[in-house]
Amino acid sequence: MRYSTPPPEPAGKTMQPSNTEPGVDPQSRCCLHVPVTKHRPNPISLHGAIESLTFLPDRAPSDGATRGSRAFRQLSEYRDGGIFVGHWAGQSEWERHTVGDEIVMVVDGSTTIFFLSNDGEESARLAAGTLIVVPQGTWHRFETPEFVKLISVTPQPTDHRSERPS
Repeated sequence: MRYSTPPPEPAGKTMQPSNTEPGVDPQSRCCLHVPVTKHRPNPISLHGAIESLTFLPDRAPSDGATRGSRAFRQLSEYRDGGIFVGHWAGQSEWERHTVGDEIVMVVDGSTTIFFLSNDGEESARLAAGTLIVVPQGTWHRFETPEFVKLISVTPQPTDHRSERPS
């Protein structure tokens, strides 16, 4: 597959939003959450999106995927799921994605991901600047003693369990 530089935009047309458009972060002059359409991609400020989150200091598996928490936010739809950001400490529930792989990228802090394989439970430490691709259908969870800020590209639906799947 070959990639080329996109042609310049026609005069008078710009992809950068102005400060008067909804969903614009005046500090970075970039969109915080403007849905992407097939006709016009919109830039999203990852820094602004992550900074807008409220830190969840004691995430627990019993939180039921932390629905309604301001520590998580969907930035955009993507294929059969979405692009998400999160900021928390504690433990997540077990989860798996049956329709595709999940990409998890740590922006700041660190976490340990635990996943179930044919060999049992395995783990990997993820620090700032690292990413992992969790294969489709793999049960996994996170333990985060201090804090983590991350971005994920997550297919939906997601299955959740508070107890370790057998």
